Amino acid sequence: MKISNVEVNLYQIPLPRVLTDSTHGVMKDFALITVEVVCDDYSTGLGYTYTVSSIGGHSVYELIKRDVVPLLIGQDPLFVEKLWEEMHWHLHFVGRGGLASFAMAAVDIALWDLKANYAKLPLWKLLGGHTDRVKAYAGAIDLQLSIDDLLAQTESFLQAGFCAIKTKVGHPEHDHDIKRVEALRKALGPDVPLMIDANMQWDVPQTIYMANVLQDFGIFWLEEPIIPDDIDGHIRIAQNTRIPIATGENLHSLHEFQKMIASGAVDYPEPDVATVGGITPWMKIAALAEANNLPITSHGVHDLHVHLLAAIPNHSYLEVHGFGLEQYLSEHLVLEDGYALAPNCLGHGVKLEKEKLQQHIVAN
Repeated sequence: MKISNVEVNLYQIPLPRVLTDSTHGVMKDFALITVEVVCDDYSTGLGYTYTVSSIGGHSVYELIKRDVVPLLIGQDPLFVEKLWEEMHWHLHFVGRGGLASFAMAAVDIALWDLKANYAKLPLWKLLGGHTDRVKAYAGAIDLQLSIDDLLAQTESFLQAGFCAIKTKVGHPEHDHDIKRVEALRKALGPDVPLMIDANMQWDVPQTIYMANVLQDFGIFWLEEPIIPDDIDGHIRIAQNTRIPIATGENLHSLHEFQKMIASGAVDYPEPDVATVGGITPWMKIAALAEANNLPITSHGVHDLHVHLLAAIPNHSYLEVHGFGLEQYLSEHLVLEDGYALAPNCLGHGVKLEKEKLQQHIVAN
């Protein structure tokens, strides 16, 4: 079996509603870059990645099309580790993270999907098969919502079957964040897990102050309070606060996670399979976290992450993200009593409705 063709497409997907946070501001769309690997025996695998507000989408598309696809043609797709390493070293001078990790992720996901299809197994079973369900939370992107709208959104999440909620903080005025968190905790009661996400908008002193103010609201974790590069800052935060810290969505390599985990300043490593280089490094990050007695959570692309979290023993919550593809999928993520069910399918089971996507195509 050899790779005979790799189809790459770029789409600009409008969001069903405007989303807001402290880093990206107003978000109305996202870029979706898809990769379909086709073999000479007609075996196929689908992978994809994304960019916020479509920024950099063309660059990821061109990197795959021009520099990665020629590397893949004629190769055995089941040699996934070999192909990942070849992509890494082929792109390392311009990559070592960043756009290269986004491009490699789309290809690597496609190769793992193909491998699971070939093995006639769901992806989560091929990768280890620890459980058939994982706890899920609603990852809201809602910094500019009024408190009334925030509470209405939260009620809709609870009605949809979620038993844990995350909201955005990081507003220029701290009182704005405090009032929102207070209102949410009052509405949710004491037992529903509540996460908060600052999207890197605070410095170390602000984080220490806000964490100590907000800890009385029973915060499950504080996500990305500062930039992930500041490991010394994370250590200071850990030494002076009690709320657990989640971070990692803006780390794009195994080695970055190794340094953060070794610091002892992260409680919930949070890799994103679509931006960290794919399933191959994601599973290594999960194993690294397990070796350090840490649970793994996820960021975005919940239709893929449900497989990865279900495959490992140290899984924590699955984020069900606002950048979903529900309106373009033939099968949707299933929630049951606050858990996301791992699909009983071949591969990852993500089936894109291409006719619906076609209206948003930018390049192919």
